[in-house]
Amino acid sequence: MEIVARPAADSLPEAAALLGVDASGVVKTLVVKRSDDTYLFALIPGDRSISWPLLRAVVGVNKLQLPSPEKALAATGYERGTIVPIGSSTDWPVFADERIVGCRIAMGAGAHGHSLFVDADDLIRAYGATVADISQPAS
Repeated sequence: MEIVARPAADSLPEAAALLGVDASGVVKTLVVKRSDDTYLFALIPGDRSISWPLLRAVVGVNKLQLPSPEKALAATGYERGTIVPIGSSTDWPVFADERIVGCRIAMGAGAHGHSLFVDADDLIRAYGATVADISQPAS
C-alpha cells in the first residue's frame, strides 16, 4: 500500500487526473446502510455506479440505502470522500465489484488531500471481501 498526498479535488475525474490514472482506476468506497442499521462497504470503480438490484441480490436483502453524511461518519470514522475499509472504526463486510480484480487501484485514504494505491486482490483477500457484479455504467 502506498499513500500519496495530492491537491484537493472537486470530483472523481479530477482526482483521477491528479493521480495519473483513468477514472476506472479510482475505486469509490461507499458505505451502505442495511435496514437493521448495520452497514457494509461497496467498492465500485470510479467510472461506474452501484447497481442497487445487483447489490441487494448479492447481500440477500430487500432494502439498502446510502446513509446521511453524519451516519456514514459515525459508522466508519471517515467523512464522505475519504471513506476506506482500511482503518475504519468498525470492521463492516466488504463487497467488491468484480471489475477491480487483478488491478492496482487508487482509493480514499481516510483524509482529504490523500489517496492510497493498493493491489485490489490484496485488499479483497485481507478483508475476505465478496466479489461480484455489483455496478452499472455511470449515467
